[in-house]
Amino acid sequence: MLSILNIIEDTTVDGPGFRTSIYAAGCPNRCPGCHNPESWDINRGHWMSTDEILKKVLADDFADVTFSGGDPMYQPEGFAELARAIKEKSNKNIWCYTGYTFENLLRNPLQAKLLEYIDVLVDGKFKLELRDESLCFRGSKNQRLIDVPASLAAGEVVTYSYNPIPCIA
Repeated sequence: MLSILNIIEDTTVDGPGFRTSIYAAGCPNRCPGCHNPESWDINRGHWMSTDEILKKVLADDFADVTFSGGDPMYQPEGFAELARAIKEKSNKNIWCYTGYTFENLLRNPLQAKLLEYIDVLVDGKFKLELRDESLCFRGSKNQRLIDVPASLAAGEVVTYSYNPIPCIA
């Protein structure tokens, strides 16, 4: 079971192309200037099974998937189960937003397991003093777009290059 705030279908703001974005409840980071402070409390969400969420994700053949929040890494076991099911039943690309850094996620076995199913990770806490509206799919300059499969294979962070012209934040 996962505590979910919302599921938005056919959004274009949480990664490239049309996406089904799953907004997790619960975030320990409480970043000043957060665009979604109502997501901090895990009890603000409603509990959904992996199967319920999976049905919504698979209903749209053309949309990829984004885990956002809150912080999906706050519920790593449930999101790993969901991500594994998505990968087993489709060829959908999965992006994940987190306030944790990639390096710290690797130190936590439950969070590291979720990384195995993620294609692109947007990592790092939002920092109001580093806010930059010109960045694609990130809020502040410290946040990175990480190619997770390449990073896991290399044993170091490999950034994901995304530079459309023009980028609309």
